[in-house]
Amino acid sequence: MKCALIIPAWVPGEIFSPKTTSSQINYWQPLGTLYVASCLLQAGHAVKFLNGAFMTHEEILAAVKEWRPGFVGIYSTAFGWPKARETADDIKRLDREIFTCVGGPYPIAVRGGCLSRGGGSLDAVVTGEGEWSVVELVDRLQRGKNLAGVQGVIFKDGGDIIENPPRPFIADLDSVPFPARELLGDANRYVPPPGTYRRRPVAVMITARGCDRRCIFCFQMDRERTSGVRGIRYRTVGNVLREIELCLAQGYREIKFIDDTFAADYDRAMHIAREIKARRLDFAWFASACVNQVDTPLLRAFREAGCWAILLGAESGVQKNLNAIRKGITLEQTRRAVRAAKEVGLTVSTPFICGLPGETFEEGLRTIEFALELDPDMANFHALTPFPGTDLYDQHERYGRISEDLTDYTYQGAAFVPYTMTRREIFTLRRMALRRFYSRPSFWLRRLLGLRTFHDLAAAAKGMKSLFWLWARRDVFEPRKERLQTQVFLDQAGVPPRIK
Repeated sequence: MKCALIIPAWVPGEIFSPKTTSSQINYWQPLGTLYVASCLLQAGHAVKFLNGAFMTHEEILAAVKEWRPGFVGIYSTAFGWPKARETADDIKRLDREIFTCVGGPYPIAVRGGCLSRGGGSLDAVVTGEGEWSVVELVDRLQRGKNLAGVQGVIFKDGGDIIENPPRPFIADLDSVPFPARELLGDANRYVPPPGTYRRRPVAVMITARGCDRRCIFCFQMDRERTSGVRGIRYRTVGNVLREIELCLAQGYREIKFIDDTFAADYDRAMHIAREIKARRLDFAWFASACVNQVDTPLLRAFREAGCWAILLGAESGVQKNLNAIRKGITLEQTRRAVRAAKEVGLTVSTPFICGLPGETFEEGLRTIEFALELDPDMANFHALTPFPGTDLYDQHERYGRISEDLTDYTYQGAAFVPYTMTRREIFTLRRMALRRFYSRPSFWLRRLLGLRTFHDLAAAAKGMKSLFWLWARRDVFEPRKERLQTQVFLDQAGVPPRIK
């Protein structure tokens, strides 16, 4: 069967401030969609991938009209839900016989609500890992069979909505074929934010699924952490290395490992690094790790294997606020991890979050001071986002207010405001933090001394442009006045109204 997998059209200005977009924009390879594509291809189906990051809504519709697929799978986040619905609506207008299905974080959280209210053009929802569910769904469609019993699928049957049992998590991740990166087209279009990569093209890879942490803001399908080891399912080291070698054969020169924490299994992380070095695999790589899971020997092994940068989640400079989000780390552990990474020669990136439960404006200022003390090479200051399906979203009344506008759910829009702070204070903290961190003469001296390539120079120029607007505009992060009001979509998806 012909299958089209779609990420609805979007433009950077819908997510980032127009004044700072050039230094924030990123185009990640959509691994979830590519994994589904590879499974469909393995099952003998024809697949076309349509990415709205590089196509307009009209271009997507034209491609669907020309391709004439029997099945369309649409990816949706919370922010992207209105456009996912619009895409399904317009595809049905093209051809009522096309079977439309939606998957991704938002449909997984909302489940049948995507069909029961407002999802008139959708035929089904995939509610968990989509690889085998979508293959079985398409096989049934091709044979003209009913979808009853297809695990992990909720579907319409006439006027009824049928909820099948959930599909168990994939126990053997090695059984899943590698992502179908050949569907991406020009791989050079897929780049992380400026300054966060060294070589192009950049591949994205995940070596495990799940997380052993319990942060209240993190979306995990296995919320009870019952699958695999401590809630994490690992691919074998051999399988990971085979995918690395395939990526290199496909021309990729850098890999970003986007596991929630690459070092959750210390010995396995060490094994991967040593094997990369032993096989003399020539590529730059970047990984993320929890600060209490790394030490100097592991970080040195990373560096010797070609790792150039590591992201260490700092989140806050106030211990009580780390405890409030169940981060499970201490400030001293963060200090030690950052110091060790810098000592072995890694570039260090530390994200921080503004507007944590119970956080005051004064404590936000202490977090800025902590970031300056750590002195990493890169720092991000995000707004806390209560994505549907997280503990923060479900229990937000304990901690603060959440936005009714889905366009706020982007790490930029302050979708959550604790009772101890105002929304404007969150925007102010973000602006102050970025201005203070990136305006330091010591930062720019280090940055200028580190310039080696045209890419380095371009990234620095984009950073300076964003810094200018951080000083020139007090409202640089505040939402546009003409914002799209999307409470109707929350209501139609069956999500209870929230406090403004």
